[in-house]
Amino acid sequence: MSVWITGLGAVSALGAGADALADALLAGRSGITAQPGSEEHALRPFAAAAVTVPLAHGLAPAQRNLYDRHSLMALEAAAEAWAQAGLPATAPDPDRAAIAWGTGLGGSVSMEASYQQMFTARPPRVHPYTVVRVMANSAASHLAMRHQLRAAQLAVSNACASSAQAIGEALWLLRNGRADIALVGGSEAMLHIGSALGWQAMGVMAPLDAEQPEQSCRPFDDARKGLVLGEGAAALILETEAHARARGATPLAALAGYGHSVDAVHLSRPDAAGQVRAMTAALRDAGLSPADIGYVNAHGTATEVGDAVEAESIAAVFGTRAVPVSATKALHGHLIGAGGALELVATVQALRRQALPPSAHVRTSQLSAQVDLVTDGARDVRPRAAMSNSFAFGGSNVALVTSLV
Repeated sequence: MSVWITGLGAVSALGAGADALADALLAGRSGITAQPGSEEHALRPFAAAAVTVPLAHGLAPAQRNLYDRHSLMALEAAAEAWAQAGLPATAPDPDRAAIAWGTGLGGSVSMEASYQQMFTARPPRVHPYTVVRVMANSAASHLAMRHQLRAAQLAVSNACASSAQAIGEALWLLRNGRADIALVGGSEAMLHIGSALGWQAMGVMAPLDAEQPEQSCRPFDDARKGLVLGEGAAALILETEAHARARGATPLAALAGYGHSVDAVHLSRPDAAGQVRAMTAALRDAGLSPADIGYVNAHGTATEVGDAVEAESIAAVFGTRAVPVSATKALHGHLIGAGGALELVATVQALRRQALPPSAHVRTSQLSAQVDLVTDGARDVRPRAAMSNSFAFGGSNVALVTSLV
């Protein structure tokens, strides 16, 4: 069964909208800026990709109180995708409409605020909506209510693979006849003191480039020093081909394949064999060969080990320098649980525009001997199919294949 993508939505440090995302990526424009840190909490200044567009316009304060920041961004991205798909305000047949959403930490902004209140206020007063803001399915629940999606709700929290896995599981849900349409994606907001301290303590966060903060994240570069956190949300509308045709919807692309594997080796060190299994499974699910893929949007976090292992696994699946590769996290940061959804939107946009975004800030790269990195600006190509990779702490690997219709 063919599953079409009929709507895209995004909000990130690169602006509001899927087109703003694609425009910035093709231009190599970074959304990463310097953040001040906190001397009181021994948090060093750090680089991050923060969302600066206004959120929750039109929501009354009493309504807004129900939402964590990551859920507000989910509303923005989902509204764009829903409108592009040409759907009415609520699903025409709610019992055949599903929601699948991914997040790594859910309402972590609200969780941090509650701890601040508990430890600093006297007497402590935790916000009464803390629980419903924090829970990992909060964004999915809000979206289900807004659009009346009653067939199924999947809330996936699987670290950096969360939204990619939610999208893949929704693909199978549609194929299995559980629903005709699904709103899918992910959201993440963790640019706060506790989160930044944790990532700095782990030693995987890139130091702030004081002279060029926007270039702090350099995936696949020989001098890469770690990831840069980002925040945002991305959404897609998935429909069975029959459902989309019946209502006269225009396909943007097809979601053709999903592969998922688990390393079962280490909590934070990636395993090339596990990544190969996920990519191979996605190709098999799509009924495609490696030669059919014209672009790979790499997980590419800019960690020393992570990029090297991914270059090895891509070369093992596709052959040495056999497919163009870029890592867009250099520009929009690492959205953790929402990263897979945002990067799939970027991948669909690359297919539709027939132009591949560059892997920015690469000066020299020994890894380019293994993979064909897109550098020195966007590359005009005519791929018919592409792959987006998401590889998570905990050893979860997800590959998604999309193709033109």
